[in-house]
Amino acid sequence: MDMLQHHLAHTLKTHRRERGWSLAQAAEATGVSKAMLGQIERGESSPTIATLWKIATGFNLPFSAFIEPLAVDRAAPRRQQQLQGYSPADNTMQALPLFPFDAALNFEMLVVELAPGASSESSAHEPGVIEHVIVIEGELELQVAAQWQSLAPGEGVRFNADRAHAYRNPGIYPVRFYDLIHYPPR
Repeated sequence: MDMLQHHLAHTLKTHRRERGWSLAQAAEATGVSKAMLGQIERGESSPTIATLWKIATGFNLPFSAFIEPLAVDRAAPRRQQQLQGYSPADNTMQALPLFPFDAALNFEMLVVELAPGASSESSAHEPGVIEHVIVIEGELELQVAAQWQSLAPGEGVRFNADRAHAYRNPGIYPVRFYDLIHYPPR
């Protein structure tokens, strides 16, 4: 088991136990099957980005809590990096932390890449979550409140993410965008 897979397994198991949840209760809260959650906790499965989003949402935790295994110097310059040893089951989407969750500011910033023709649906996050999406390159189609809108490089949008939303790449090249996620104070 590589370092990231170990971190993911440990984080999931720790947060589940802190809540006193069985695997069945965690499955109900996240919409991820009990079998899949067990495989992740044992380090037997590399979940897709969509599955990680469901888990983070079900636990009301920031996404980067599951993929940022190392303590980071918050003042040091940050650079998007490939996650060491991370090979998601579904390589149509990558979400890499540029700034992992900061509890003092209640935000995280990800760099997301969607392969040509790929799409990703995100279930509603906890009430009060706000996302800022800014396209770096390519064309992104974003659905919020059942309305699709197209975003070109340099364009961005802010929306309440406490409702279902979706992303898709209609182009023939990958689309990359920043996703700045603000969480409500805890």
